Amino acid sequence: MTQAVVIDKTEDQQTVTLRDVSAADLPEGDVLVDVAYSTLNYKDALAITGASPVVRSFPMVPGIDFAGVVRDSSHADFKVGDKVILNGWGVGEKHWGGLSGQARVSGDWLIPQPAGMTARQAMVIGTAGYTAMLCVLALEEHGVTPDSGEIVVTGAAGGVGSVATMLLAAKGFQVAAVTGRASEADYLKSLGASSIIDREELSGKPRPLAKERWAGAVDVAGSVVLANVIASMKYGGCVAACGLAAGMDLPTSVAPFILRGVTLAGVDSVMASKAKRIAAYDRLVSDLDLSKLDAIATELALEDVIETAPKFLSGEVRGRIVVPVNPSLDA
Repeated sequence: MTQAVVIDKTEDQQTVTLRDVSAADLPEGDVLVDVAYSTLNYKDALAITGASPVVRSFPMVPGIDFAGVVRDSSHADFKVGDKVILNGWGVGEKHWGGLSGQARVSGDWLIPQPAGMTARQAMVIGTAGYTAMLCVLALEEHGVTPDSGEIVVTGAAGGVGSVATMLLAAKGFQVAAVTGRASEADYLKSLGASSIIDREELSGKPRPLAKERWAGAVDVAGSVVLANVIASMKYGGCVAACGLAAGMDLPTSVAPFILRGVTLAGVDSVMASKAKRIAAYDRLVSDLDLSKLDAIATELALEDVIETAPKFLSGEVRGRIVVPVNPSLDA
């Protein structure tokens, strides 16, 4: 038996409990993993609170990512004792996720834990940090360099934004960090931000075109915030969009795209290929100072996940929330 956060639903009533589950309860898969660390992400908070219909079937164990050790495997790529990472693939939505002592999944969804990275570090980075790396790669693929100009990062105090700020600053970019919490200015500057922008500045009615300000952007917000970012891109700039915290709509025009040659690059972390995942984690190992990850991490016990989820949605959470499930495995 192992403990897991379990979401259940009967008619219109959702319940979430921490309870024992057995290996026999786990869904189908060809790899059984003892989970060392998982995390609490925005999508997990939506699932746990029921604020959005994220969960596709019940009962469901949330947790869109985890790092752990293979206990049993019939998959050709993994053997007992291998250290592995999982991000996305509908885990925590359609398939039981990582907020559990064990997870049984398809080996096709796993990647090896990179050399030089612990399970805890992998989850401080987590899906948010891996997504941030995909965004940085997208900017690089579109020719954005430190010489191109300043990069704006929205939702900078959150998980994606914190890691994106660290990554970009480490590569020599000037980073304008957007936040709705003035109290986070010192935190963001400690991550490498060169300037702080109040979110309200990007929350007004978007114009088709505004003054050229930024060479690139990492956006987690969508909606009006993203529209204002696009309107203020420099000629040939690129926006890597990966989130919808402010909404799914996009009230903009074609003007920035046809008059300034701006690129809007969509970044998806859930279904990205294994090759992209491995490339992103390899770059995270080389580009991030892993010793500084503690600055963006808060540890949360598995039994405290349920009551913390609403705080995530109300914007009270900074950086990354890491859940040590079986931390002794991280040797």
